[in-house]
Amino acid sequence: MRLYIQKPMVKGAWVWINDGYKLAWEKMDFDVIPYNDILEVDTDGDYHIMAWEYDIRDRQEAIQVIEKSKKAYFYAQPNYFPPPWGLHPNWQCSLADEMIETINQMEHVHLWNFGDTKKEYFFKWKDILSLPLAFDSISYKPIEDPKCAYDICFVGGWANNGLNEKRAIMIEHFMEIKKLNLKCGIFINKDISLQDEANVLYNSNIAINIHDAYTRTIGCNYNERTFKSLGLTGFLISDKHTLLEKDFPDLPMAQTPKDMSELIVQYMDQDLTELKEKNRLDILQNHTYINRVKKFISL
Repeated sequence: MRLYIQKPMVKGAWVWINDGYKLAWEKMDFDVIPYNDILEVDTDGDYHIMAWEYDIRDRQEAIQVIEKSKKAYFYAQPNYFPPPWGLHPNWQCSLADEMIETINQMEHVHLWNFGDTKKEYFFKWKDILSLPLAFDSISYKPIEDPKCAYDICFVGGWANNGLNEKRAIMIEHFMEIKKLNLKCGIFINKDISLQDEANVLYNSNIAINIHDAYTRTIGCNYNERTFKSLGLTGFLISDKHTLLEKDFPDLPMAQTPKDMSELIVQYMDQDLTELKEKNRLDILQNHTYINRVKKFISL
């Protein structure tokens, strides 16, 4: 069966998310065909498609590509998002109401979002599946490497979402952590290979996680780093996040940068071996992109 998936239009988290899904679909014996424009899709015969609103841009012929598919997994954007973030196009659906209604009426179209699909945010859409991000267990194959063994590690970036809040949040945390005088592997907005990233996360003692301002405040979705860190490092200390706390209730979380430093000190001298293995196993069994694709297939 063919599965069409859009090539990422910009660098950033979507590149890794897209790759994770592409490899997982291939693992499930789908013939995955990336496209730049949805109108490139060959609509003859049966096919599945992962699409989102930017593929459509209110083009009727784009809607027809989704309509002709055997199954479509459509990433739905909120119809409303709290200010100030909701004023930025990243967080609001740009489709006309008649386009939304057309998609809603297609029974073979399954709507999804990787965040909390509160009806107050998605009030124009039919039911939406909340499907969190995941760990790319196919791409990340770590090896033991003493050069990558850090007390604390972080691999990520501060992509400017229009408000540029994450940079300030990260600096606050890292300045506090710097006071601990630990061996830190902090890789921010660096072009680090998947292998090096895997090795850093796997060989380090503790991984830390920091979210953007909007999701810290609203708790609507948590990042892919959560799953990478638990799947590779095996132990993660995160900033406070309500949805993450709900899904991973045993995860240590810090309300402030100082709280995070105190948690690091608390866990640094503990033997985390058993807990790490438990967390890694949980991620591999329940939270890979293969798990997410299986969920799509079951719909």
